[in-house]
Formats: sequence, structure tokens, C-alpha cells
Amino acid sequence: MSDLVLRDFRPEDAAAVAQVFFDAVHLGTGAHYTPEQQTAWAGAAPRPPEIWAARLSGQTCKLAIQQGAVVGFMSLEPRGRIDLAYVAPQVAGRGVAWRLYQALEAEARRRGLSALYTEASLSARPFFERQGWQLDAAQEVVRDGISLRNFRMSKPLKA
Repeated sequence: MSDLVLRDFRPEDAAAVAQVFFDAVHLGTGAHYTPEQQTAWAGAAPRPPEIWAARLSGQTCKLAIQQGAVVGFMSLEPRGRIDLAYVAPQVAGRGVAWRLYQALEAEARRRGLSALYTEASLSARPFFERQGWQLDAAQEVVRDGISLRNFRMSKPLKA
């Protein structure tokens, strides 16, 4: 994807991020999650932009832009947790997540973080494993009374 550009999140990007998240969950996770689980996870409609702007305000969030549109995003909390990692279904498998991840891991190393961690979905687990992450534990989280399986994962960052 030579036309892919990475840049930092800005509050005015919140609606686009909301749509990528919604589409990634509802259109990209059907092999692993039921429609009821997808709705519990991402809602029945994209969440309001102000919710996204507030959630991302204290994080480092990188966006992937292609032809002027947000096609992916990934966020890193100050203590090393990758909070969000989503790619639009139409570009899944084309290296967008890898580019975003490389940028965030480099940022974590610049900050001197000793490790990264996340809670990866069934869909995201193979991606993180390919980046050298280890499985720490499988877990069930409950959203709106619906159980969702995911995985606590981590990656030590060697100096």
C-alpha cells in the first residue's frame, strides 16, 4: 500500500474512527463472533464522535489514511497497553495494521517502555502472534450481558 499515509489522530477524525471501528467489528469479525456479540462489542450504530475523541485524548493514536479516508487506527496508552487496533474490512490483510503497529512499537521503544500488552479478539490474536506477542491468558469479558472471548497478550521490548 504505497499510497498509505500514517498520521496522528486529531479530534476532528473521531467520526471516521467511529465508523472504522463499527465496520471492522460488524463486517470483519463474523468468522469468530455472532451478530449479538458484535452488537454488544460495537453497538447497533457507530458511537458519537465526542465519545471517541474523549477516549483517545490521553493516548497516542495513529491513523492510516488512504486516498483521504481513514482506513485504520491503533492506539497506545501511556503505560504500554494497545487499547484499540482496527482496520476497515476493505483493506484487511493488506499491511495496514502492520504499518500502524510498527509505528506504535517504535513510539513505545522511544518512550523506554519495557513491554506492551493488550486484550486481543479472536480475530486479532493471529496478527499479534505474528508480531512476536505471547498469549498470557484466554478470558471471557461481558458486554451488555453477552460474553465475548478474547486474549490477554504481551510482548517484552528488549532495549
